[in-house]
Amino acid sequence: MSEPAADLELATDVARDARSFLQTLELVASGEAGPRAVALLLLDVAQMCVAGAHLGARTDVILDSNVEPDLDDAAPDLDRVRQGLAEQLDPIDPYVEVFDPYSDDPPVTYRLSDDLADMGQDLMRGLQHYDAARGREALWWWQYTYLNSWGGSAGAALRALQSVVAHVRLDAVIDD
Repeated sequence: MSEPAADLELATDVARDARSFLQTLELVASGEAGPRAVALLLLDVAQMCVAGAHLGARTDVILDSNVEPDLDDAAPDLDRVRQGLAEQLDPIDPYVEVFDPYSDDPPVTYRLSDDLADMGQDLMRGLQHYDAARGREALWWWQYTYLNSWGGSAGAALRALQSVVAHVRLDAVIDD
């Protein structure tokens, strides 16, 4: 079955954004981003939130076989990236988040490094489908994992990163 042009366009857009996000993770984890790390992460996480919103707003992607095709290779492990992110983001890595704003559950401590690496893992698996010329399967995977995994992580990470930027800018003491 051929894929509708709108599906292919959306898959191409998400693939582009996912690759940019993964490149930023590598750059930050390696220490090469330097003082630009938070700004770069803020931009790429925000872009993934936009991509995710497109996935969440469209109708459900249903595979014809209702089964995810096997992937030839396992997705690369991002433990090295996770560790590098933890080291580079050390002072701001842990943050507090309200998991469900509509429940009475207390705030929970999360780690930016975990959220970002977990997002990367989900996005990489979709890229494997996309790179195997299975755009619809990539869309299905990205949509499914956006709704139950990386979308929440992206939103929480975006709030944490925005808060860091706000504190840096608004809490600064002006020298006279």
